[in-house]
This record gives sequence, structure tokens and C-alpha cells, in this order.
Amino acid sequence: MDIQIIAVGKIKERYLNQGINEYLKRLKSYAKVSIVEVKDEATDDQMTQAQIDQVLEKEAERIHARLDSSRHLVVMAIEGDLISSEDLAKKLDHLAIYGKSKVTFLIGGSLGLAEQLKRQAAWRISFGRITLPHQLMRLVLVEQIYRSFRINAGHAYHK
Repeated sequence: MDIQIIAVGKIKERYLNQGINEYLKRLKSYAKVSIVEVKDEATDDQMTQAQIDQVLEKEAERIHARLDSSRHLVVMAIEGDLISSEDLAKKLDHLAIYGKSKVTFLIGGSLGLAEQLKRQAAWRISFGRITLPHQLMRLVLVEQIYRSFRINAGHAYHK
């Protein structure tokens, strides 16, 4: 499989980068996995809805510039389908079997993703209704992708 993660913003925390890099290293024997970072917009706690929409639109434009329409698009969204590790493993296996082995996952910035991107996705998924920082979500997603491949290979990591 060829998995791409497009994420808004850079990760500054060393421990998160170390964790992400460890899972990327582990994934090399299963799939090609790449991460594309797009610039985030400055935000503050006093933004109006119009300002929030403007930030989301600017970030969406940057994401659109990196999207490839031939790839299966999956959006990480808190309101998406609640899935388990096993569900993700089955979905990735299904996509690979049915010729959709190029998958892009989108992770928004601190304000999430523009609705247009969510509508464009083939699948919206959520790892729970709790709010996670978007930087931490990247680590969780990479780990869950690794776990999916381990589940599909019948390896013990999942226990």
C-alpha cells in the first residue's frame, strides 16, 4: 500500500516526532507511508466564526494543492464513524484487495478541517469523541496504521 498523511501544521514536540518516526520505521516492511505537512494559519481564542471559516478555507486551499484525486481520501474528524483498530485493519485490507491501495488520510489543524474537505472524503473516521491535539492525532494515526498491518498479518502486536 501507499499511504499518505496530509497534516496541517508542524510538530514541534520532540517526543511526538520520535514516536511518529518509530512507527514510520516499523511500517517500512508493510507499506510506503509518507507525511506531508501544510502550513497552518495563526489562530487565537477570540476569533469570530467568520475568522475561523477564513482560516479553515486557507488551510483547505493548501491541502487541495497536495491532494491527488486518484487516491482514496479518508478524513480524521471527531464526528466521523467511530471505529476500532480491527475496523481500520479490515478497511485497509479491503481497499488493498479491491485496487484502492493509494490512500490519503487528512488531519486538520487546531480548528479542524473545512466542511468541503469532509464532504470530499470517501470516509470520515474518528478514534473517539474526545478532543485530541492535532499533533498527537498524527502519532495516534500512524500507530493505528501500524497496528492494522500487524492485525492483518496475524502478528501478536495487537494483544
